[in-house]
Amino acid sequence: MNVAVLDKRPAQRTDLAVVDCDIHPAVRSMADLYRYMAPEWVALHQSFGAASFQTYAKRGSYARYNRDGGSRFDTRPPDGGPSGSDVAFLGQHHLDANNIEIGILQAMQPQVISSRNQGLGAAMTAAVNDWQRHDWCAREPRLRGSIMLTREDPAAALRELARWAGDPHFVQASTMPHGIEPLGRQRYWPILEAVEASGLPLGIHVGGASAMAPTSSGWPSFYIEEHHAKCEAMQALMVSLVVEGVFERFPRLKIVLIEGGFVWVPSMAWRLDRNYKRLKAETPHLERLPSEYIRDHFWYTTQPIEEPEDPQDLADVMEWVGWDKILFSTDYPHWDFDDPRFAFKVRLSEEHKRMIFRDNARALFGLA
Repeated sequence: MNVAVLDKRPAQRTDLAVVDCDIHPAVRSMADLYRYMAPEWVALHQSFGAASFQTYAKRGSYARYNRDGGSRFDTRPPDGGPSGSDVAFLGQHHLDANNIEIGILQAMQPQVISSRNQGLGAAMTAAVNDWQRHDWCAREPRLRGSIMLTREDPAAALRELARWAGDPHFVQASTMPHGIEPLGRQRYWPILEAVEASGLPLGIHVGGASAMAPTSSGWPSFYIEEHHAKCEAMQALMVSLVVEGVFERFPRLKIVLIEGGFVWVPSMAWRLDRNYKRLKAETPHLERLPSEYIRDHFWYTTQPIEEPEDPQDLADVMEWVGWDKILFSTDYPHWDFDDPRFAFKVRLSEEHKRMIFRDNARALFGLA
């Protein structure tokens, strides 16, 4: 069931236009993607499924597991279909209602980039990119897409970048933190090199799946454990990219961490700097402190933003991270959606409101 949230805090903005950096579109059925797939891949999927790694094969009725993949019930289109599957309704229910100037899509359902069959995974990922471009962005001028990349199939990822980089309907490349190896490993460098060359940021949204347990200490008993571990996956990914020397090799690469929080960033950077000073001989390819790479190369979306007891603690973290590195997001249509009017306990200056709600994203994604 859905629970009404009664503790509404004072609005942080009034008439300020918003760039929402995390909107999740959904297919009404796989037929939406089949139109963009070759017949042999459609037949394979219909006969054998996606062969995806997944942790929860059967979901219950709790809000996080309802039939819409954890979406609010009021986001279901009035004429039927899953939440987030109707571009016109999304325009009215979210873009219009919340003064969204630009909304950036993060296609999560179906989770095509985790297929164990690489050929099928590449075909479905390409179809998702076509679907974003033609069924969403072409129909709603306020929407922009994210080029989905199959990180375990670099050749397919490079093909998708070559197809879509330069298309104004796409503003970033996109993948997920969970994989066979940490993203900084050199087997993934061809993808990172191509993303840097494209000039697009690489958005990394929490999630994904591999054959390994979703936490570093094994399989959890409860969803709340796995949900929390998504932030830990982002931390491991950040450390991998920094320590493996990715930003020495690709100094113009920009990373956006989506839906992974950010209050953990300062303490992790401090610990990493301390360890680096003692273990520098192990990583001679690094020419700067780890925290310097972190400050220069990472951006963060706000939802779900942490809420300490003292709002000033959050303001201090935002100051350290950098006001110019924080991007507003709602996570529409999911259950933990952040209404832009009530997103922050901390009081923001007018300048910081403009930066977080709009200007930072405009600058990063090159939005007109």
